[in-house]
Amino acid sequence: MGNQKYTLTMLVENEPGVTARITGLFAGRGYNIETICGAPTANPKMSRITITTQTNPHLLEQCKKQIKRLVNVIKLRDMTGEKAVKREMALVCVKARPENQDQIKEIIHSFRGKIMDEGGQHYIFEVTGDEDCVDLMLEQMEPFGIKKLARSGILALYKES
Repeated sequence: MGNQKYTLTMLVENEPGVTARITGLFAGRGYNIETICGAPTANPKMSRITITTQTNPHLLEQCKKQIKRLVNVIKLRDMTGEKAVKREMALVCVKARPENQDQIKEIIHSFRGKIMDEGGQHYIFEVTGDEDCVDLMLEQMEPFGIKKLARSGILALYKES
């Protein structure tokens, strides 16, 4: 069985050390966390942690069982596939020489991005979309020279029925 990319989201008690216990569980078993995003929910006593990882289905099942055993984990969901809304945000600083500025602005606009800062030789902009959308935008910006990049990691919510 080959490795596949998975997105897991968990509702956890908003307590110190919970994220450390979850990441420790991954590290202790040799699972790599590709992205991790944690933030409070509408209920201030709970947080949502979303993790993407690449592993095989058997190891994923083992990992999910171990996560569920953690005392502070209220709920765990596998968000892999189409039953979830998944988004990521990136802040990008790209070189913007005068002769390239119109083309760069056009690309940013085509991805519904927003310029947050512009100087004589650079733009800092934000773009939000699914992971493939952000990857494609970065691919198109690469020839101009990406100076800095920050990505949020994936946020996911299960679709309502």
